Amino acid sequence: MGRMRPTREGYSEGLLAAGWESPLVVVLDADLASSIGSEGFGQVFPDRYFNVGISEQDMIGEAAGLALAGLIPFASTYGVFAAGRAWDQIRTTVCHNNLNVKIGGAHGGVSVGPDGATHQALEDLAIMRVLPGMSVLFPADASQTKACVLAASRHQGPVYIRFGRNPVPEIYPEGCSVEIGKADLLSEGRHLTIVAGGVMVSEALDALPLLVSRGMTADLINMVSVKPMDEDMLVSSAKKTGHVLVAEDHQDSGGLGGAVCELLCSRCPVPVERMGVPGVFGQSGSPEEVRESFDLTASGISRMARKMLERS
Repeated sequence: MGRMRPTREGYSEGLLAAGWESPLVVVLDADLASSIGSEGFGQVFPDRYFNVGISEQDMIGEAAGLALAGLIPFASTYGVFAAGRAWDQIRTTVCHNNLNVKIGGAHGGVSVGPDGATHQALEDLAIMRVLPGMSVLFPADASQTKACVLAASRHQGPVYIRFGRNPVPEIYPEGCSVEIGKADLLSEGRHLTIVAGGVMVSEALDALPLLVSRGMTADLINMVSVKPMDEDMLVSSAKKTGHVLVAEDHQDSGGLGGAVCELLCSRCPVPVERMGVPGVFGQSGSPEEVRESFDLTASGISRMARKMLERS
């Protein structure tokens, strides 16, 4: 892994790249441009950028109108506001009509640690993936976030992109691509399958040598597309290893872990452990401190993997 870079930089770069690629791309934000990375688009394409103020529900309504006019709107705000305040508009106006609206959910998970529990989006993946027609993307680093924005801009239908605030290790090179519905196999092993998303992908990569030191190897799947999920890759890996561990900075129910369990219970029933926030709200502290408090670390992944295999 390379240098540290905020995933929101990738969102900013992705908006610009999508804007240059298609004149139909427009961007809306709810007075958070400098915080989430949409201001760069406004500086380059001022006639295609709209700051609607602190009015997330109106922003989604306006994005719906722009989509009906044939444009490709990206509505950008904090994930906790998109999934919370504007959920009714996303559900009824965007998804019920299958409109071509893209939603940038910034500051996802515990990456916004110092802002405390109210601003930590720990339920957004669950809330968004249950919506009919909604695709959900969960990039691991800045370059993959840029690739998710481009993939969303080329996809017909609503897409939610969940990304963080603070710097994370760079895993993917500049110019990488994302295909909606496809995952990325980062390592191969035989003892268990680790499925991770977002910042937990880098933690899972750091956990791999810890597992090797204990005589264990693992498939590591970066499930960048939470919905639709890469069912074939997940089922194939689960059949091979017989044990699945899911790691995400989200509630341990309903999100990536829930999606994995729903699939495997019908296609490949194997033991699954879910590592996430255990049914509580977040807390204030640096992102690293908050992750440590919930054991969402490389060492935590290694310990949970050992427990799983010791029980088998």
